[in-house]
Amino acid sequence: MKVAILGGGHGCYAAAADFTLRGHEVRLWRRQAAQRTQGYAIAMKDKNGEHDLRIALYTPDIGEAVRGAELIVVPTPAFAQQDIAHKLAPHLADGQVVFLPPGTFGSLVMWRALRQAGNRADVAFCETGTLPYLARKHGEHQVTITSYATRLPTGVFPARLSDHAFKVLRQGYPVEPVEDALSGALMNAGPVIHPPLILMNAGPLQHFPSWDIHNEGTQPAIRSVTDLLDQERIHVREKLGYEAPHFPLRDHYVGDQWMYGDAHQRLVDSGDWRENIDLLTHRYMTEDVHYGLAFLVSVADWCGASAPIASGLLAIAGAISGKDLKRGPRTIGALGLAALTPDALKRQLVSGEGL
Repeated sequence: MKVAILGGGHGCYAAAADFTLRGHEVRLWRRQAAQRTQGYAIAMKDKNGEHDLRIALYTPDIGEAVRGAELIVVPTPAFAQQDIAHKLAPHLADGQVVFLPPGTFGSLVMWRALRQAGNRADVAFCETGTLPYLARKHGEHQVTITSYATRLPTGVFPARLSDHAFKVLRQGYPVEPVEDALSGALMNAGPVIHPPLILMNAGPLQHFPSWDIHNEGTQPAIRSVTDLLDQERIHVREKLGYEAPHFPLRDHYVGDQWMYGDAHQRLVDSGDWRENIDLLTHRYMTEDVHYGLAFLVSVADWCGASAPIASGLLAIAGAISGKDLKRGPRTIGALGLAALTPDALKRQLVSGEGL
């Protein structure tokens, strides 16, 4: 395939390296790209060894990156999606598939940007529960992939384009269909795993220069809160009529049926997640709490599901941040959906009309 990767973070470089290694033609777009470069070098290390790769194209021109691409992968934080959507919208064409891993209901944001730009192309926007890679960049041209996702529950917006979207996605990823984009958004693991880990480790994070939230930061008390928070996410899915499997996060710790298989110990052993986490600026707060957890709480409130753990963690995060996070940018209210019933929204998620 011709594949466009948009962004310059850990997941973006992992995706560019992965698709190149498997023989696809990759165009990597970055805002900060100083110049157009053919044969851009990336050194990738994974369980199979070290790979010196040449990306077909590295460009600051988003139109050039996506022109003719069958698959467009946008592994960027939720807070970057709006800006990318407006840059991307004029260039999209019929049949293209845009993949947001994960999405936080960013598929709706992308669709709206497409229509606001006057572009009537039939484009499928897909979102899943996690990045397809546990990865870390080490310098400008190096990336290490600790684990690859083995299962990616994915929803498509509009859902009427699901058959085509999954045909394209399966050439790159182990996707598993779920009902629609909202179902896919409610698979997002970041707002479940990261808020307890950063908020309940707030003291060590602010005291020590670096801290591994997945190693010494993952203790039984925190795991208990995480399990209850994930039960609330599953309760929201069930309240909305979404079916199992719900990919319970406990499987990440005690089994091999989660999105990365049996990966928690490899994540800990790598040491790549020992880092400085600023509680005001790190993406675990700005993406997974301000956007992801606030979205989950808002959906729970909207559909009448009980979510006291999620609401409590959001309130604590708001106290740390000095913000009313229940009024965040990716809530049901902020998206203008509060007046819709769940059944009405789910119908529109199939057609794409009226949203």
